[in-house]
Amino acid sequence: MMSGPQRRTVRDLRRGNRAVLLRALYFGGPASRQELTGSTGLSAATVSNVTGDLLAEGVIVEAGQVESDGGRPRVLLRVNPEHGYAIGVDVGETHVRVELFDLAMTERAKADYALRPARHEAELVARHILAGIDVVLAEAGVGRERVLGVGIGVPGIVEQGPESVIHAQTFGWESVPLGALLRQGTDLPLFIDNGAKTMGQAELWFGAGRGARHAVVALVGSGVGANIVTDSDTYRGATGSAGEWGHTTVAVGGRRCRCGSLGCLEAYVGAEGILGRHVEAGGAIATGDEQTALAALLEDDSPAARRVVEETVTFLGAGLGNLINLFNPERIVVGGWAGLLLGRRHLPALREAAGRHALALPFGQTTIELGELGPDAVALGAATLVVESFLR
Repeated sequence: MMSGPQRRTVRDLRRGNRAVLLRALYFGGPASRQELTGSTGLSAATVSNVTGDLLAEGVIVEAGQVESDGGRPRVLLRVNPEHGYAIGVDVGETHVRVELFDLAMTERAKADYALRPARHEAELVARHILAGIDVVLAEAGVGRERVLGVGIGVPGIVEQGPESVIHAQTFGWESVPLGALLRQGTDLPLFIDNGAKTMGQAELWFGAGRGARHAVVALVGSGVGANIVTDSDTYRGATGSAGEWGHTTVAVGGRRCRCGSLGCLEAYVGAEGILGRHVEAGGAIATGDEQTALAALLEDDSPAARRVVEETVTFLGAGLGNLINLFNPERIVVGGWAGLLLGRRHLPALREAAGRHALALPFGQTTIELGELGPDAVALGAATLVVESFLR
């Protein structure tokens, strides 16, 4: 009667040891068996057995040798970048971007599909994602059997489950079963999450958030959101909707937000809100897409443009100050294409505005940095959802 539970316990222990070693190699880089023994706390025999299995499966490979103190050179091990591939998808306001990555998170292929800001039909988005999967695999010459999964970053709230139901008011999506729609065209494993959370994970793994245990990664694009990290884990709240920072109120009775409420932060610092305020003040915006128009506004030296930009910095600084007061992070990372455009020109002013709206002690304990991964961080972060599952 004890054999079944014992077998499960042994299997779970082996799986746990395997995950510990994989994570150590993935995040720590090439290491010898002796170094792995020291860094993981596992016994030398366990490290030898598990790495032997991983080498036989092709999950890890030898990566050269290093000299040892008086003995034989030690063999270095690393995760095999070509053992499997992850697809990352960014469902944005103006595009669906599909990217293929190897396990070193090197981009192997990309496909982009434009979306009109007023058209975000779920069936159209699903078709773009499925077409993009076919395109990137064909371009890179990678078979589907080598794909570990597809990660997708979307706006709004994601109800995790077989159908991955999405609630995104700014897209006009109410209870959209995106997972079920995609299942009609692919049997690859799917991992779907909020785009701000996927961008946040990318910055935490590979970018400006590395090493931080308590952080907020703020996404500022057409929309606004945040990934809140407490003790190295993403804070999701009771039903997964935590992080809707863009829909916190910064002006009671203020501008109408795309979500329908008044005075949301997004209505003032999201790209659509910035450009809309400029037009309301009598200014003109450049022709082209939102990114072109916002970049031109930030370069405009007219008094009207300068006033809108200064107000935007103040509102965004107030929003960052609220995050500091609420969550006491050690680091805030500002990302998203609009956040990077604004931050590259006005980061000192943003820091000053945040300081004016935060308590002195927690503000003094917080650094405010720009994201390092650029506008592709949402797709990269979506791919890390796949890699995270693989490492487990």
